[in-house]
Amino acid sequence: DGSDYETAVVGKWHLERDADHPNDVGVGYYAGSLRGAVTDYSDWELTTNGVETDVTDYITTKYTDLAKDWIAAQDKGKPWFLWLAHNAPHTPFHLPPLDLHDRDDLPSDQASVNANEQPYYFAMIESMDHEIGRLLDSMDEDTRNNTLVIFVGDNGTPGGVAQEYGRRNAKGSVYQGGINVPMIVSGAGVTRFGTTDESLIETVDIFATVAELTGAGNANIHDSNSFASTFEGDNTNSQEYVLSEVETDGGAFDRAIRNATHKYMLFDDGTERLHRIPSDQLEETNWLNVNRLPLSVEDQAAYDVLKNRLTSITTE
Repeated sequence: DGSDYETAVVGKWHLERDADHPNDVGVGYYAGSLRGAVTDYSDWELTTNGVETDVTDYITTKYTDLAKDWIAAQDKGKPWFLWLAHNAPHTPFHLPPLDLHDRDDLPSDQASVNANEQPYYFAMIESMDHEIGRLLDSMDEDTRNNTLVIFVGDNGTPGGVAQEYGRRNAKGSVYQGGINVPMIVSGAGVTRFGTTDESLIETVDIFATVAELTGAGNANIHDSNSFASTFEGDNTNSQEYVLSEVETDGGAFDRAIRNATHKYMLFDDGTERLHRIPSDQLEETNWLNVNRLPLSVEDQAAYDVLKNRLTSITTE
């Protein structure tokens, strides 16, 4: 079962500042930054199995080297699980080393960065992409063919560098710009290629998916639902709803719930929004606006179902 796996987490922890916390909760090997962000990508504190040291290596490259070395040290006959959590492209925005991206024309001074952050944000994404590619290239063919890779973003793009979505509808919000993040699955056991799956999946579902694949647990546990069935053929995930919430400054929550056709949002001040998803990804039309009422039969049914479902979940 899953206990046969060697385990490692490399990179951003952001759960607890105690240096021993990753190992205390069961991680076999931990190396990374305990903080949610670093103030300097080339001057930061590395924690390795409880031991803290100051490091001046560029953090995206260092994380990749740590992950690469750990994988190379694994016994070929024993399964392993690695969670690599890059800080990039989190703030502070900057120009990464030139060999990691193709934006060599960008000036590196902070004033230039502050004046136009977006291209530097893109350069940081490119640097992460480059290093993930280097990690995959470091594996021998047998190891790579026997490895499942799940790539996922942890939240939406910061408002100051977001495209299309407004500043207030990006990171930190329950709008699509804040919660609709990329996820790519490839490798061992995946027979679908070059397709986009429209199943409703949440990041919490990775827990049950990994548990199922490793034989460590059930396919549905702790509000986590495995999506392993989507890896083959034309299978889709049967989950009817996904829920997101963001705590506000006052300690209350903005919440959003959606199904295959609609999304309902309830903000901490009591205001509501209803959108037809996925046709209105930018959420430009709120069907609960007075000038849009009354709701159509379809929209009313979706509103009732989603609002009732949200109420039942948050009052359980």
